[in-house]
Amino acid sequence: MASRRIVSLLSCVLLIQTVIAQHTLRGVVTDERTGEPLISAIVSIKNSSTGAVTDFDGEFRLAVEKFPVVILVQYTGYEQKELTVKSDDVLKIQLKEKDKIFGPVIIVADRITEKTKQNPLSVETMDQIAIKEAPSASFYESLGSLKGVDLTSASLGFRIINTRGFNSTSPVRTLQLIDGVDNQSPGLNFSLGNFLGVPDLDVKGVDIVAGASSAYFGPGAFNGVINMESKNPFFFPGFQYSFKMGERRLFEHSFRWAESFDNKDGDPVFSYKLNFFYFHAYDWEATNYDPVYNSDQSASNPGRFDAVNTYGDEYFPAMDFSGGQPWTYRGIGTFYRTGYKEVDLVDYRTRNLKANAAFHVRLKPSLAYDSPELIFATNVGTGTTVYQGDNRFSLRDIFFVQNRVELRKKEKYFVRVYATHEDAGRSYDPYATALKMLDNTRGDDDWAKVYLRYWNDSIDPRIDDTGYPGLVFNPDFNPLDPTTFYLPYDYDSLASWTALYHDSLMYWHSLVENWTNNGNGNVPGIGTLGYLAPGSEAFQSEFERLTSLKNNEGEGGTRFYDKSALYNAQAEYQFQDLLFDEVRIGASGRLYTPDSDGTIFSDTAGTSITNREYGLYFGIEEKLFEDRMILTATVRTDKNENFDRIFTPAASVVYSPKKNHYARVSFSSAFRNPTLADQYLYLNVGPAILSGNLQGADSLISVESFNLFRDTQNPDTLEYFSINAIQPEEVQTFEIGYRASLTEKLYFDGVYYFSSYENFIGYNIGLNVEADTLTGLVTDFQAFRYSANSRNTVQTQGIAVGFNYYVGKYYMIAGNYSWNKLLKSDPDDPIIPAFNTPEHKYNITFSGRDMK
Repeated sequence: MASRRIVSLLSCVLLIQTVIAQHTLRGVVTDERTGEPLISAIVSIKNSSTGAVTDFDGEFRLAVEKFPVVILVQYTGYEQKELTVKSDDVLKIQLKEKDKIFGPVIIVADRITEKTKQNPLSVETMDQIAIKEAPSASFYESLGSLKGVDLTSASLGFRIINTRGFNSTSPVRTLQLIDGVDNQSPGLNFSLGNFLGVPDLDVKGVDIVAGASSAYFGPGAFNGVINMESKNPFFFPGFQYSFKMGERRLFEHSFRWAESFDNKDGDPVFSYKLNFFYFHAYDWEATNYDPVYNSDQSASNPGRFDAVNTYGDEYFPAMDFSGGQPWTYRGIGTFYRTGYKEVDLVDYRTRNLKANAAFHVRLKPSLAYDSPELIFATNVGTGTTVYQGDNRFSLRDIFFVQNRVELRKKEKYFVRVYATHEDAGRSYDPYATALKMLDNTRGDDDWAKVYLRYWNDSIDPRIDDTGYPGLVFNPDFNPLDPTTFYLPYDYDSLASWTALYHDSLMYWHSLVENWTNNGNGNVPGIGTLGYLAPGSEAFQSEFERLTSLKNNEGEGGTRFYDKSALYNAQAEYQFQDLLFDEVRIGASGRLYTPDSDGTIFSDTAGTSITNREYGLYFGIEEKLFEDRMILTATVRTDKNENFDRIFTPAASVVYSPKKNHYARVSFSSAFRNPTLADQYLYLNVGPAILSGNLQGADSLISVESFNLFRDTQNPDTLEYFSINAIQPEEVQTFEIGYRASLTEKLYFDGVYYFSSYENFIGYNIGLNVEADTLTGLVTDFQAFRYSANSRNTVQTQGIAVGFNYYVGKYYMIAGNYSWNKLLKSDPDDPIIPAFNTPEHKYNITFSGRDMK
């Protein structure tokens, strides 16, 4: 009973105090040997359910009806102390560490809370101590070592968390909350990671819920929830400062200041906290100059190739003579334009400054921890970094601000209203910048013409003296059959010649490339300069001009303009013992107001875009068989103005066959509305226009059939298709799991899941083609990438297991293993799910706490 009461007290933070109390008992609890304050020690009135928990300084306040009173003071690993208190004098209580630690089962019960064991879903937790001990530059990086969690580093400024296999730099299937506030960018459409988030010094804990979790968290909780909680200034006052430095010019400064004030009765009534964080580092440069995946040309191609981190050197049909007559276009093969390396276009100096302030007011100070609390909070973040999305984006001086007002009573109700505003600053697309710089200097067609003229004028004559295989007259020529005028062309000899003169071809192509970039090849109507050398005054001038102009039709630059915002309101109330042990009802509503001036969305020519959605949810919990079985059921309904209403039910059973053993079975469902980008995006990234898809698209031509048409010029080879308007994505997940203290020192947690997705959201690529009405020849075409739903059901399954083994008093060995598998995905479906997590993952750690 004693251990059970300890767990109950810790999970609830404090027990309900007597409302009619007339006295306040105060004191501080410290370690007898070191004098250090003991945080979260439990002080309770003997033979009652009234108690308190010590704060960051070991202090507590406890309401009592009268004196004398007998209190119990308890702390894990220390001997319990019983005291008779006769007055309201401030107590100074010292606890003695036990010679022998509690039984190992109690250790497990203390470090793995009862609430965690009883949770019907897969939950991974990083507590305050683990955050402090995280062996990384930021606690956020250490989240990747948790069971079933994938961490993607888009850059030093952005770490992205995903769960359940769908690993992406735009984790739209995972919801990230900070004190209940959605941390998703409303316009730029990426998770802010910890760019706007909570500094390490202010993080109380992180829970990662894996799997469908829409019931209480809403549409964004599709594959999981990252729920971060900051420190309450009432419980964690004082000043803290942190400084870190490392390789790549890494510097980090952070401080936290919190203070609490009492009313005339000595009860805390007002508290505030201030946080400041600054981070600077030189990011990893993108210097992969190998050929892109599935490239037609290898790195040995004399006419160069399309390199991964070089932009503007992509394949262009007018530069491909590999399929032409080899005796006419001698030795030229396929060549590629000189592009710009990313290092010439991007600022890799990552900087992040964030600050936040929060003000907490207790409306009924005499109730102490049970008092309703009114909170005013604001978070501000700004910085410069590189982001990997559909393209590589250079985010410069981006700015975010979040404001929150909340009224809450712990484990009873809350009303929360917040707003997120963003400004893209001077952000731009380096890839689009490279393309525009090249096109504004000399278009691809003109560059190819100059290249071909130089080759024919200066290189072709040199080939005459190399024994290049040509056409051979057929002595048995039949005048009645003109095709027999020449013997069949000797392609084997051509291959031998190409191998023999490979070095010469490399040299000749480099000469022609240089001439083409710096001259016009005597081609009428084409300028004299074909390339602006990085570092030159002309390059810098054009670069600054393009990146200062908006990426829309009016200005023609590459800078993003984004001053989008979202407004969110949510309320929830919990009823106790109303037909069921717990009944929870809630509602939420959200308004998006994207504003990109046509640089991201289709909000041009005065067009204004808004998007509204709301949701209602209802949940119950019932405990049976002396709390050995817990039944839960929830149902949620949501409506977005552009889509039909959706219902997402969930249910679970948790059963404890014996102490510290918990089996669970759950069914959960979730959905996610198409993002603003899926609905309204209109962004020209060079080779294609990325487009939202609220209306659908008709009469598109497939890329494969268009390539065949270019070779054959046969219109019958063109394949037309249409795309339906985008719809919400839905998932249903079944889980079965077991959590248990298998031995006195070994804790185990395992889960198997099976998920089925409908209307999986990805994209389709198609072409709009213009042709001459008389000849049927193509005069122009434009590639589009439309957001779209898969026409097939996508299924996944996986296993995640973990263990904690406690060695002696201080040490722990922990490990986890995850297996994720894509079961069903039609290979002919143009939408291929981004299921790109490793099939097998594992982590092993060894750690120690409170070591002397």
